[in-house]
Amino acid sequence: MMPASIRYAVASGAILASLTAEATAQSANVTRAADTKHGATIAAQGTAGGAPGCAQCHAFNGASDGSGAFPRIAGQSAYYLSKQLRDFRSGQRDNAVMTPIAKAMTAEDIDDVAAYYAGLHSPVLPLAKPDTALIKQGEQLASVGDEGRGLQACNNCHGPGGAGEAPAIPYLAGQYAPYIAMELRMWQRGFRKSSPNGMAFVSKQLTDSDISAVAAYYQQVLGAGELAAQ
Repeated sequence: MMPASIRYAVASGAILASLTAEATAQSANVTRAADTKHGATIAAQGTAGGAPGCAQCHAFNGASDGSGAFPRIAGQSAYYLSKQLRDFRSGQRDNAVMTPIAKAMTAEDIDDVAAYYAGLHSPVLPLAKPDTALIKQGEQLASVGDEGRGLQACNNCHGPGGAGEAPAIPYLAGQYAPYIAMELRMWQRGFRKSSPNGMAFVSKQLTDSDISAVAAYYQQVLGAGELAAQ
């Protein structure tokens, strides 16, 4: 019988390949180049359809405020950012704040503001370092998972150190721990529906302790300024 670690590595590889193929197919269908200047205007001032400026929550440089209420979005791939906005608009992601904002944006608005934030390289905010033992627990889960529970490593899909696998898989390195924890719970509770065989499945295997640990680990992977140097 195939060991659990190999089974889950194979499964995660298949999920990653499927998401990458989807992203490639959608990119091939793009006929309009994104307008990052228009994207910057949306970030600062909002849209004609009534969406507020993204900078109110995510900051103009995409670093947000470090509270964890709003994710860091600077440098995420344009494909990933635009897909999330479309998921909010379609109901694939349920969020009382983001759903009406996405619905007030045109397809062009979404592509432009996604391209704007994807092109930014903002420094990581200096945050208090979480408990060392919690970080170590999170690093174990992120790097090798837990074979005894059939839990695959987060890095199998999100890349070494949570660097992401563009265009479809977001980076987690430097993302705020409260936001990571909140989104894992959103997957558990069914508020995010776009990856039933990937994130929804994995999140349901995680305990509250697992979630706190892996979120703490990824927040501190990059030191202040490291993303800006990439």
